[in-house]
Amino acid sequence: MSQTLAAPGATSATLGQVQRTTAKSREQKGQWWRFLLIAVVTLIVIIPIITVFYLSTQPGQGSTQTGFTFENFTRVFQTTDVVLWLGDSLLVALVTVVVSVAIAAPAGYVLSRLRNRLVSGYSLVLFVVQALPVVTAVIPLFITFSALGLVNTLQGVAIIYIGSTMSVAIWMMAAYFDSIPISLEEAAWMDGASVFGGFRRIVLRNSLPGILSTAIFSFLLAWNDYLIALLFLQDSTKYTLPIGLNTFFQQNAADWGAVMAVAVIMMLPPVLLFVFLNKYFSVGGIGGSLAGR
Repeated sequence: MSQTLAAPGATSATLGQVQRTTAKSREQKGQWWRFLLIAVVTLIVIIPIITVFYLSTQPGQGSTQTGFTFENFTRVFQTTDVVLWLGDSLLVALVTVVVSVAIAAPAGYVLSRLRNRLVSGYSLVLFVVQALPVVTAVIPLFITFSALGLVNTLQGVAIIYIGSTMSVAIWMMAAYFDSIPISLEEAAWMDGASVFGGFRRIVLRNSLPGILSTAIFSFLLAWNDYLIALLFLQDSTKYTLPIGLNTFFQQNAADWGAVMAVAVIMMLPPVLLFVFLNKYFSVGGIGGSLAGR
């Protein structure tokens, strides 16, 4: 009798185990499909990069070398102004990053913490400015910068880059500040800290990932820009790398070995930036600061 009663229970347990096994199998299949999709997308992105590096290590025009060689890199460093262009690009990009973050951090804090009509209007202005393409302001900027003597200067280009990044940088900083509980600042205020003191000691110290994201965005915009530099820089000694790269293209031919070598040089700083800063992109631990309060 007991064995007869136990049979339905055993059947139910077996059925449940089969269902769990089936669900786990379906989940694993779904993971494999997602992994395959990610692998395909990654391959599509990486293939052009590998191609650029491969072509940069192949013999250039009029070369006597065969097979793998760094001759193109040696040639562009010795016979062109690539080092000068690299320095100009780094200078403009770093100035853009420093000024953009220094302004966007307090502006984003105001946008995140205050809620009134003035701030709402400020947010609307930022949204409108962000929606406008830079090319719409090129002619007015060129006329204004000509009067101020900023055309054909790295300072003028840096000012335009800073203005171009500012709206998005402020939005990025404000969005990250929203994730930091205001209770942490209130605790600092109760301990005697000022509003600026709470911002500097509490908010900024917990905002490293947001600051780095904003800095990388500003860096990439200034580093990869072509249009603004093309219009505002005429002296070859003040070219940035994207404009310098354009000089390797002639009317009827192009030195592809040199072009690919300069392209690899352009890719290195952003890649190194991500490699060294990747470990700092962590947003955990902020919410846990309120534990036990």
